[in-house]
Amino acid sequence: MHKFYMYDIPYFKASHPEEILAYMKAHPFALICGADLEGKPVATQIPFLFEQREDKLFLHGHFMKKQDHTNAFFQNPNVLVVFSGAHTYVSASWYENKQIASTWNYQSVQIAGRIQFQDTAFLHSLLTRLTETFEAPGSPSLVQEMDPAYVQQMMQAIVAFEVEVFSVRHVFKLSQNRDKKSRENIISKLNAQGGEALEIARAMEEKNKINS
Repeated sequence: MHKFYMYDIPYFKASHPEEILAYMKAHPFALICGADLEGKPVATQIPFLFEQREDKLFLHGHFMKKQDHTNAFFQNPNVLVVFSGAHTYVSASWYENKQIASTWNYQSVQIAGRIQFQDTAFLHSLLTRLTETFEAPGSPSLVQEMDPAYVQQMMQAIVAFEVEVFSVRHVFKLSQNRDKKSRENIISKLNAQGGEALEIARAMEEKNKINS
């Protein structure tokens, strides 16, 4: 498996390994990237489910058939999956020392692995688990509540896969390198903005609790 690299600073990290998997589960709609045999890059965004077997992590998903990215992944099974969520600008004017660069706060997890396509039994199980995960209990849109003939027809157009995870790298960049008063002021400013800034503020508050 080829090595891959991302922005990697020791203090921009999760406090505990389980935080990384929790983050991915909270942001399951991720970008999967690869290349065909000629090196042409491909990418698409899909929802993922997760399974741990014998201390290994596996990602499960599905693609439409006859797409450029699907064909490429059949040719070359090496993939990079990127999980990300909220992000926000952080102005240096919010720091105690204002004569340094402004920045961007964000969280991201990158998974390197190998894709293996699966059979129709796996696909049916995956679709069942997907609807059970994202639909409300008792929803008529659960696979088991749908017309089996329609489900079988839909399955003919898609293919399921599993990614065996070889490496996990992450950046949780939440102003850990700033002093306590600066972090508190950043959180206050982000809370006032709302939107994605509010989500980052909450992540910073949680990070402060864990590290206090």
